[in-house]
Amino acid sequence: MAEKSLPFNTQQLESIIEEYGSPFHIYDEGAIRENARKLIDAFSWAPEFKEYFAVKATPNPYILKVLREEGFGADCSSLAELILAEKARIFDENIMFTSNNTPLNEYNKALELGAIINLDDFSHIDYLDKNVGLPKILSFRYNPGRLRDGGNAIIGKPADAKYGLTKDQIFEAYRIAQEKGVERFGIHTMIISNELDAKYFIETATMMFKLIGEIYEKLGIRIEFVNLGGGIGIPYRPEQEPVNLDIVSQGIKKAYDKFIVEKGLDPLKIAMESGRMILGPYGYLVTKVLHKKEIYKNYVGVDACMANLMRPALYGAYHHITVMGKEDWPCDYIYDVTGGLCENNDKFAIDRALPRMDVDDIVVIHDAGAHGHAMGFNYNGKLRSAELLLKEDGSVELIRRAETLEDLFATLDFAGLED
Repeated sequence: MAEKSLPFNTQQLESIIEEYGSPFHIYDEGAIRENARKLIDAFSWAPEFKEYFAVKATPNPYILKVLREEGFGADCSSLAELILAEKARIFDENIMFTSNNTPLNEYNKALELGAIINLDDFSHIDYLDKNVGLPKILSFRYNPGRLRDGGNAIIGKPADAKYGLTKDQIFEAYRIAQEKGVERFGIHTMIISNELDAKYFIETATMMFKLIGEIYEKLGIRIEFVNLGGGIGIPYRPEQEPVNLDIVSQGIKKAYDKFIVEKGLDPLKIAMESGRMILGPYGYLVTKVLHKKEIYKNYVGVDACMANLMRPALYGAYHHITVMGKEDWPCDYIYDVTGGLCENNDKFAIDRALPRMDVDDIVVIHDAGAHGHAMGFNYNGKLRSAELLLKEDGSVELIRRAETLEDLFATLDFAGLED
């Protein structure tokens, strides 16, 4: 059973709340660095390995700087994410730009930064060529469709997902790109999200290695790198176990030796673009109890809402909850833990067994380090909360201040309402 531990105690949180208020997201720098090193070490057998952190998961330049220092690059999908990578001093082929329905200005920025462009659409070869020119290195995103099982509510089944090129399109894409002068090639796939079965990642790598062999046999094109995507899940529930990276790595190595080394296609750079498994377990949403309500059910209302963490409302996702100072109390009360939005699905937990909760209790919602603050919004005029970094020396750094009403109204011209 995965232990849901915390890197801080009640007194520390009380002090942080006194200085910064609540709610807020806080990230554990030491644990993030340790986890990053663990991933890199797992793939130390590869001729070259690169993790392009999925910026969408936690788009904060201070987090990106920490990961850059550990050797990570950035997986970007928008202009804003490219700029965040740039601000964190991540450049050139340390950036992989994978987007869909991409406007021209975003391609321009990616090329300016020297990023590897990973095309999601066959028609974008001509679009890129006619408007900005094709780069010397190009990658394509492969969607195996019904050739590969999997997918889920988060990303969709491959055959139903909007992403990538079909197998027939993949071969034609490389042929056309080579004819147009592209000199170096990569390939990418991303067909699962939040998966805990290690075998799935080994099977996906095997599929991609075989495809790389087919591309070489049919077109004579040697693929320089394969980006196996992200999708490695985390144990949101205490009874779940984390993905064993050593099993994943050794399974991929076995397939690499069989389908790459034995066919003379070595060396092949291995890349991934994990986000959730890098940051998810090491970020926490800290909130306080504002009210208790007893009607047909028992409700606990906290000062955070789905604008701070929308995964439970969007996916029905489970996030573990700790009531600070009551960790050893019996969980003999059943609560819905709710926010203050005018939406009935604004709930962090439904019918959850928890210790007795009281007004002003500090509540920590676990595993909020990825796709937490990043998915925030301003519905009902809710303001996005601060982000804090718990440094390795125990100090706390503000890495994003909380929004203000002035921020919220900055795009409105109230003067235009004056008579």
